[in-house]
Amino acid sequence: MFTTTLRAAWLILLGVLTLPVALSQHAAVPQAPLFPDVLSVQVRLAGPGVFNFDVTVSSPYDTPRRYADGFRITAPDGQVLGERKLWHDHQHEQPFTRDLHGVKIAPTVQMVTVQARDQVSGYGGRSVSVRLPGR
Repeated sequence: MFTTTLRAAWLILLGVLTLPVALSQHAAVPQAPLFPDVLSVQVRLAGPGVFNFDVTVSSPYDTPRRYADGFRITAPDGQVLGERKLWHDHQHEQPFTRDLHGVKIAPTVQMVTVQARDQVSGYGGRSVSVRLPGR
């Protein structure tokens, strides 16, 4: 009886001591984002039906082989109204802001969405929707 009780106590103690190790081995490891995120958008009226955009993007995994390589402005129906290509990484400039000027938008469109993309995953991260000034 004493041996069985001692053995049970030993197994319980062993389980209590190894539980944190077992849990830490199965803990979720944070993964790098798959897509760049649009953090903010400033839009200005440049003329009748023409708008200028300043877009701030974050791509924390930025490398010369995989970086945010563009953003686009879309209408609520998904139509692409304007697109800016980015030709190099912004590894030492995070987040970064780039502009897109002269985007012509039909008078019926009151709100647009801005999305960023990267070379590997394409579009997909956080997007920002903004109301067009004067509409």
